[in-house]
Amino acid sequence: MKQFIAISAIGDDRIGLVHDLSKVVADCGGSISESRMTALGSDFAMLLLVAGNWHSIARIETELGKLGESTGVTIQVRRTTERAAREDLIPYSVDVVCIDQSGIVSGLSGFFAARGIDIGELSTRSYAAAHTGAQMFSVYMVVNVPSRIHVGALREEFMDFCDQMNLDAILEPVKN
Repeated sequence: MKQFIAISAIGDDRIGLVHDLSKVVADCGGSISESRMTALGSDFAMLLLVAGNWHSIARIETELGKLGESTGVTIQVRRTTERAAREDLIPYSVDVVCIDQSGIVSGLSGFFAARGIDIGELSTRSYAAAHTGAQMFSVYMVVNVPSRIHVGALREEFMDFCDQMNLDAILEPVKN
């Protein structure tokens, strides 16, 4: 029977860090089902969903503890289950670009939470605008909209919200 663990790891950004962690998973008989990895400042962060039988999962937990101690990488492991299919939800992508200001993620997440809309993915980045050098901020989200919500009304409310926060945004169905 397949079991799952969620792994979060963060450590100094260095060549070979992804290999070290993924090698432990592979050597113990597990497989990476999903992952997100990125540099954050001078650190590198990884989130992984790993599948395996009970024996391989137990070995991975033990070996990751050893890896963390020997490399200084902070590793947390949590047992989890496969996410159940949710047929009553329709995925929409949200792209936002604006001049960097505080409270953007808080405002966006609050907008969707107040309407009972689940955030499935969220990533952000800051960058300098090409011609002006102004500090910009972009957000990409996948939100899961319950089928009971009228999307036209949601889109109108969202655009009003974005106007109030001075955000350029797009809300559209996820293209598979």
